Amino acid sequence: MAKTTAKSTPSQPAGKVPAGFTPRDKLRANARRKIEDGAVTETYSGDRKTLIKLLNDALATEYVCVLRYYRHYFMASGMLADAVKGEFLEHAKQEQAHAHRIAERIVQLGGEPDLDPDTLTARAHAEYKEGKDLRDMVKENLIAERIAIDSYRELILWIGDKDSTTRRMLEDILAQEEEHADEFADLLQGWIGD
Repeated sequence: MAKTTAKSTPSQPAGKVPAGFTPRDKLRANARRKIEDGAVTETYSGDRKTLIKLLNDALATEYVCVLRYYRHYFMASGMLADAVKGEFLEHAKQEQAHAHRIAERIVQLGGEPDLDPDTLTARAHAEYKEGKDLRDMVKENLIAERIAIDSYRELILWIGDKDSTTRRMLEDILAQEEEHADEFADLLQGWIGD
């Protein structure tokens, strides 16, 4: 019985890559250039300078929201305060986590997070509204979440396919902002006396 061996033939000759892919040696050479740019390589197609500015505005928005939520947490009083205070505290922590993610991304893009307290409220999309009473606090937080939702949607659309990492991060944050808005809308609809 004659022994036959199947000889596999690669679909591409050695060293040849499919259309649209960078050859291995070029990938390696590109990675050695401008290494001080860290994660941002020559193939990055976004407008980094504008994106960093927009992310710093989003960062300011998150910090204004953190401060407003903490104030509402400490100042909430009345019959429903205990239940609503828990929401305020949870949301403050989640907004803080959003701020951390945004600041880290700014650094990855070669920028610096702008945490200047003197300009924070001027750069933020949301306002710092104290609220007169518990219901008003809930309403102001709902308004702030709706502002964040629209500003994140605009930023995501502006980024498009130029920066998938930033876009995915913002989509995650947007999903949580939508949850926050939904929770506050439910609270307002179920308010006693409405």
